[in-house]
Amino acid sequence: MADLISVIVSTYNRADALDAVLRSLSTQSDRNFEIIVADDGSRPDTGEVVARWRTRAGIPLKHVWHEDRGFRLAEIRNRAILVSQGAYCIFLDGDCLARPGFIAAHRAVAQPGWFVTGSRLLLSQALTAHVLASGLAPEQWSFGRWIGQRLRGGVNRIGPLLLPWSGVSAKRNAQRWRGARGSNMGFWRADLDAVDGFDAAFVGWGREDSDMFARMIRHGIRRRNARLDATVLHLWHPEQDRSRLDENQRQLDQLLNETRVRARQGLSALQASSECAAREVVLP
Repeated sequence: MADLISVIVSTYNRADALDAVLRSLSTQSDRNFEIIVADDGSRPDTGEVVARWRTRAGIPLKHVWHEDRGFRLAEIRNRAILVSQGAYCIFLDGDCLARPGFIAAHRAVAQPGWFVTGSRLLLSQALTAHVLASGLAPEQWSFGRWIGQRLRGGVNRIGPLLLPWSGVSAKRNAQRWRGARGSNMGFWRADLDAVDGFDAAFVGWGREDSDMFARMIRHGIRRRNARLDATVLHLWHPEQDRSRLDENQRQLDQLLNETRVRARQGLSALQASSECAAREVVLP
């Protein structure tokens, strides 16, 4: 499907935040996309949230799940890629709310030979709790309301909200992977296939996105920073367990000393394995 975008939303045991993210995606101005919830082993309440949005979102919705064996973000993203149908994939964390022009903004800056990294505004712990408890939709708030939240410390900055959706993105760091964040990013599916997706050898929090960015750039795909357009509202969350960070950093350092562009345990490993038959709930 040449014009279809696949939005892959990663989540783990945060059903209230996922509910808000799916709500924000249901109001997008650009409707030619599908949603795939990449579920890293959550409890049943996450599936219940997805089921509730089956008829409400107005967008095709799939739920891909594997059992909880620790932080396996790279692998569950790969599972979601394998069931996606879009020519372009946007990866969104399950606690990042998309404003109404988010899909349109990614579409506007997507060009062959480039991947896109967007930006985020960080909501405070107090504002996040209020938003989720009260069912508020901050993705719909006016700029004036955000000024008030900035003055009260509810959000860390408002700069990316100053401009309307413009389709403009920065290319000055086209060869730079450092500093890019994985909570909001877009890749052409053909490029994901070329580098064999994310590397599931990264287990535990940290560096799996840096590995992807570095391999993409080594493959000749450049980076566009859409920080003035494709901005998301990042709900507060406690810091992740970083006990595997040193090992993941070691793996990243090893990659940087090699010439490899393909993942060690990527899409092809899942396709070749009978384990690819892990539970997948596909919602019509």
